Amino acid sequence: MQAAIYGLSGLALTPDEKDFFRDADPAGYVLFARNCADRTQMRSLTDSLRALDGRDRLPILIDQEGGRVARLKPPEWPAFPAPEAFARLYEKAPMSAIEAARANAQAIAALLLEVGVNVDCLPVLDVRQPGATDIVGDRAFGGEPMQVAALGRAALDGLAAGGVVGVVKHMPGHGRAQADSHEELPVVSASEEELEVDIEPFRTLRNAPMGMTCHCVYAAWDPGRPGSQSPIVIGEVIRGRIGFENFLMSDDIGMNALGGGFDDRTRGVIEAGTDAVLHCSGILAEMVAVAGAAGPLSEAGRARLERAMAGTGAAPAGPAYDELAEQRDRLLALA
Repeated sequence: MQAAIYGLSGLALTPDEKDFFRDADPAGYVLFARNCADRTQMRSLTDSLRALDGRDRLPILIDQEGGRVARLKPPEWPAFPAPEAFARLYEKAPMSAIEAARANAQAIAALLLEVGVNVDCLPVLDVRQPGATDIVGDRAFGGEPMQVAALGRAALDGLAAGGVVGVVKHMPGHGRAQADSHEELPVVSASEEELEVDIEPFRTLRNAPMGMTCHCVYAAWDPGRPGSQSPIVIGEVIRGRIGFENFLMSDDIGMNALGGGFDDRTRGVIEAGTDAVLHCSGILAEMVAVAGAAGPLSEAGRARLERAMAGTGAAPAGPAYDELAEQRDRLLALA
């Protein structure tokens, strides 16, 4: 199994993709809006990925946070509130906000499982900081670490109750970045003491099944490399201070924060100690370069992945989507 997670080009697998993925045997796949037309098409696509791979618990990821980050969109799918909505309710009624966040995540899980998606890149645990780039913005659960962790835990629990794995991101924290890592490499100049605020939610939720790193330079830890490619940030901070021992992937290596070819980007991520590289564009030539550098998923990485996916499979018994959405909306109205 290759230490990579790949995107797809369109609504169905092409013959070239089938050949490539059959040979590469990646750790998993990630879907975007270009892959999501309707329920029937998506179910066919995810079924074809599982048939190609042979794993019932094959990780198929998506970014369905709610608000502006949602790959499943109206009118085919309902809109979900941005995380900031739960942060606003938390200021008035913390327990109601936690219940609303949990119901919301379980509602998301119900729709994802229906179309064969079993991993959601949620929750965002970045602590929102004033003056930072808006790339986090309303995607955050707030600017106070305990609040972010409480709402993040609710989201993880809701996803798990719906049979979907959550991914905490963006480790060790993107909330101070003054630039969008999709466009350029942010440099975070905060001190180690200040960065304790950023890592606190991740430390609190260090038992989350999966985590995602971010492409920011942290001058206090490693001024020469992005966190996603830094053995210091991965080994000493994420695995060490935070204590995260579960499956760890990079953010998309196609972002402009990283330089060099896709082979060099991949080697940098894997050599830093990350379990798998995430490549999202669906461009086959780029994937070929990634495959040439990624190598096999380590024995430890495979064990972490299997542990993370152990709770997925058949749809669990529980409230239907409509009931969960009604509970969420009733609670959010309190704000």
